[in-house]
Amino acid sequence: MNHEEYTEKKYLPEFVYGGTDGAVTTFAVVAGVTGAALSNSIILIIGFANLIADGFSMATSNYLSTKSRNEFGKKFRGIRANPKKTATVTFFSFFIIGIIPLLSYVLGAMTDSDYIIENQFVYSILLTIIALGIVGFFRGEVTGKHKIKTSIQTISIGGIAAVLAYVVGYLIKGLV
Repeated sequence: MNHEEYTEKKYLPEFVYGGTDGAVTTFAVVAGVTGAALSNSIILIIGFANLIADGFSMATSNYLSTKSRNEFGKKFRGIRANPKKTATVTFFSFFIIGIIPLLSYVLGAMTDSDYIIENQFVYSILLTIIALGIVGFFRGEVTGKHKIKTSIQTISIGGIAAVLAYVVGYLIKGLV
């Protein structure tokens, strides 16, 4: 890869990192709250709290990690990245991809459409699958792996996390 190609793709790993976690954790919130049979307003409150707090946490962790990697790189003449840019890309990809599982709930809150409200969880599942598929495709680009395989793997990871969250929500609902 020449320098120009590297520069164009330099922050793609941060996009993949933030976007994957944004979609997975936000949809896990949706699935867990749905499993617990709580209201859609709870999904929106916890979902947006997750977007901001977890996105900020990931961005600051990425910032500190990049600064540490740069210090290590100075000692061994490695490639260095801008910590502020890596943190910014991580946060915004987390937020932008992470909001996708909430879109059907936002739309449901903004409209009185019974059809949308009755199918919000299904729409959230479909939108999340699409989002994870796209992020997985870019993961394939970053790693040089088969893009369809990385998309399926990313969707599978998100699916497993969602099932776990749903089951936990369902089981805890029975305890409280």
